[in-house]
Amino acid sequence: MQLNRVKSLEIVFERPRSNRKQTIPPPAVPGICRVEHVKVLGVTISRKFSVSSHVDELLAKCSQSLFALRTLRQHGLPPDALHAVFQAVVINKLIYASPAWYNFTSAADRGRLDSFLRRSARLGYRDVQSPSFDSLCKTADEHLFLKIIKNKHHLGLLHSLLPPQREQHYKLRDQVHNFLLPARTASAIDSSFIMLMLYINSGCAS
Repeated sequence: MQLNRVKSLEIVFERPRSNRKQTIPPPAVPGICRVEHVKVLGVTISRKFSVSSHVDELLAKCSQSLFALRTLRQHGLPPDALHAVFQAVVINKLIYASPAWYNFTSAADRGRLDSFLRRSARLGYRDVQSPSFDSLCKTADEHLFLKIIKNKHHLGLLHSLLPPQREQHYKLRDQVHNFLLPARTASAIDSSFIMLMLYINSGCAS
């Protein structure tokens, strides 16, 4: 198979909050454009593992959906139906692939997402008692993690990323998993889905 250089991009990831004063990237691959951001399966991530650009795109698209909801309300759609449309169109768009990107958001990113949902509730498109965005993402994380540990063939290679299971010679209280906990090394790795869920469900999250 021959690589199509015109359609290929190169990105050099850099460890966030690195103590190094200056990072010298490796030489660029001839004929391939080097970029600062890359979109993979609908998720945009920067070379420093920032997802602020992804949040920008999400909020821009969801803001356009609010205009459509306003039009539906003007045509007589009742509040309950508006909430259902908001859940199907906006919330599902926001939480798409959230296990892959939400843990890399900054406090500012999360503040913007929460602000958008609060504004949507004030406008009547969402129930004010609905779960926060953080709660929605944590629920999505838990559902995906349980599927991974219970099904070795779920989503291809995800189960293979789990560490070995610890040997137990006596019965302990019920736990979500009994995998060994890998050593924590870098913030980018610690924020990855598998690492984070292993620690959260062991009661050792920091």
